[in-house]
Amino acid sequence: MIEALGLAVLHRFDPERAHGLSLKALSAGLVPLPGVITSDRLRTQVAGLVLSNPVGLAAGFDKNATAVAPLSRAGFGFVEVGAATPRPQPGNPQPRLFRLTEDRAAINRFGFNNEGAEAIGARLAVRKRGPVPVGLNLGANKDSADRAQDFARVLAVCGPHVDFATVNVSSPNTEKLRDLQGRAALSALLAGVMETRAALAQPIPVFLKIAPDLNADELAEIAEVALASGVAGIIATNTTLSREGLISASKGEMGGLSGAPLFEKSTRVLAQLSVLTQGKLPLIGVGGVSSAEEAFVKILVGASAVQFYTAMVFHGISLAAKIARGLDVLLEREGYASVADAVGKGRAQWL
Repeated sequence: MIEALGLAVLHRFDPERAHGLSLKALSAGLVPLPGVITSDRLRTQVAGLVLSNPVGLAAGFDKNATAVAPLSRAGFGFVEVGAATPRPQPGNPQPRLFRLTEDRAAINRFGFNNEGAEAIGARLAVRKRGPVPVGLNLGANKDSADRAQDFARVLAVCGPHVDFATVNVSSPNTEKLRDLQGRAALSALLAGVMETRAALAQPIPVFLKIAPDLNADELAEIAEVALASGVAGIIATNTTLSREGLISASKGEMGGLSGAPLFEKSTRVLAQLSVLTQGKLPLIGVGGVSSAEEAFVKILVGASAVQFYTAMVFHGISLAAKIARGLDVLLEREGYASVADAVGKGRAQWL
């Protein structure tokens, strides 16, 4: 009831203002948090990361790593912050976040607004490490002369202070960023990132986050490059430019669409990637997850773990624990002893 009242109040504010207020409430300890949610069925490993459960927070909620400690107690099995760019940047002009209530979705065109790698890295350096892995989404400055090098620069600064990192070449809100998903550009970019990773005192898993708006040939190229590059896994997917089926008044706003309408598109991409990578790379399923049932579908299609963010706008932060506990029930009901046992078992119907 308290959370429902809080959400009702937040929804009276501009979406970006509400976002900021929710982070402040978390940091101030005003939100009841359940701590670690786990069981024998939920415990799993992804690219060497030991997870208490496979339900993660997607990047974008805590851009500047200001609420890592409370988020690590919110029931998530892992948390991703950022995106961080080498230099601070303000992002695109406001308004740039739109709540699509009727569609249970959001459109954003933030444009990698963040305080920069040095400030974010300093916060991450002093965090108290615990059982919940914390990762950083790597981005590039809008006005950079060498965007590919930007990802390696952020990793060099922040890599020692996180448990994993994600190369984000799939945001639609930085002009021509998605061009880096092409074979030649992506190969060169990842080579630089992996070279920087190897130079870290303790190398960490590096994931690649891709867009949902890719055709079959483009997906095949990305899978081939990912397998050859040495990345630890693929996160599928980021936001979409599609507006198919939307009914909310803000449906025509420019930016990336996230939330419920993305579920089917992102899950089909996940299924295709699962075939293309043949179990050689773990996949993390993102896009439209708002329930344990939807998280379970992602796992059955081929995801070793899932992430969500937009659903919290409508259901609150307690959703992380609800999904994790519900997933435990579903795994038991369907006869799976672990998350890993269920991965890919329901892929065929999504191909």
